[in-house]
Amino acid sequence: MGKADDTSRQHELYAEAIATFGPALARLARAYVSDPDARQDLLQEIHVALWRSLARYDGRCSLRTWVYRVAHNTAISRVVRPRAAAPTLVAIDQDLDSMAEAVDREHGVDRRRALDRLYALIHRLRPLDRQVMLLYLEEEDAASIAEITGLSAANVSTKVRRIKQILVRQFHEGTHHGQ
Repeated sequence: MGKADDTSRQHELYAEAIATFGPALARLARAYVSDPDARQDLLQEIHVALWRSLARYDGRCSLRTWVYRVAHNTAISRVVRPRAAAPTLVAIDQDLDSMAEAVDREHGVDRRRALDRLYALIHRLRPLDRQVMLLYLEEEDAASIAEITGLSAANVSTKVRRIKQILVRQFHEGTHHGQ
């Protein structure tokens, strides 16, 4: 294949990846960065990294796995690692609904505020735990998350269960303390 063919394939893969995973990438950026401008910068960096990486994509893993690996690695390297050098699951379905109801009863806040609180809690997780939970929120199964993160499927299941318990507890503690 010539350079033009490679570039054409890269364009096609990028278009497919963005059409399929664009909203998930935006949610991932939101979970790593709360400031809207910084979030947009991170999302742009993810897109650039994804575009560049697709020139090396050889199909040994699914496009989904490739996109998530590139996105998480970019987010971790741009957000978490610099912060570490300088002196954050819960399913959105039933668990979040019950948390939002508790907050509404006790404090009269809406679902949006509950989601913001949940993202703030996720943001405080260690990088690997955050990655696992973000993939879980994207409804990836344990085997897919394992493939993306390099963990075993059993380890992923255990991590998800443990992190959900922690997040639920932290969410409710915040509710009782007026946060």
